[in-house]
Amino acid sequence: MKPLWRRFAPSRPTKVNDMQATDSQPEAEASAIDSDIQALIAERDAARDELAKAREQFLREHAELENTRRRLSRDVEQSRKFANERLLGSLLPVFDSLEAGIAAAKDLPQVREGLELTLRQLTKVAEDNGLCVVDPMGHVFNPEHHQAIAVLPAGEQHAADTVMQVHQKGYLLNERLLRPALVIVAKSEHD
Repeated sequence: MKPLWRRFAPSRPTKVNDMQATDSQPEAEASAIDSDIQALIAERDAARDELAKAREQFLREHAELENTRRRLSRDVEQSRKFANERLLGSLLPVFDSLEAGIAAAKDLPQVREGLELTLRQLTKVAEDNGLCVVDPMGHVFNPEHHQAIAVLPAGEQHAADTVMQVHQKGYLLNERLLRPALVIVAKSEHD
């Protein structure tokens, strides 16, 4: 097969036989050129397909990277928000004990005042770390934040499905339930 530059170079017939041979040469050269063009078109199409696949792979990997970055950022934020969960959860019995001590120290004003001050300071530190008290007395029963330990008939003072009495306060940590409030719920007479 001739090099490409020779195919397009004009040929000079020197003999009569060469002149006759040149009549069939254009058809052969045209056929060779057509096959070369077809091969180049096929190469171009293959390169385009490969480029499209590479572009699609790049976009997929970029999207996966962004999803991983967002997920990691969300996980870090959740870790920051709830890093104190175990510590604050361990302090809940301390809150309960201080409140019981305050209730029991009615006759000892200095002890009661000291316990109230300690409870206020502890509550402030806990609230600064995202802890929130759930004290639902008189509110509508919410099964997401309250745990009913008993149901009593509603009287004139309490509407149906409201909290009549709180046995133990509940707590939320950054809007996530840490401990449900233990409550007694008013039941309507028709239920």
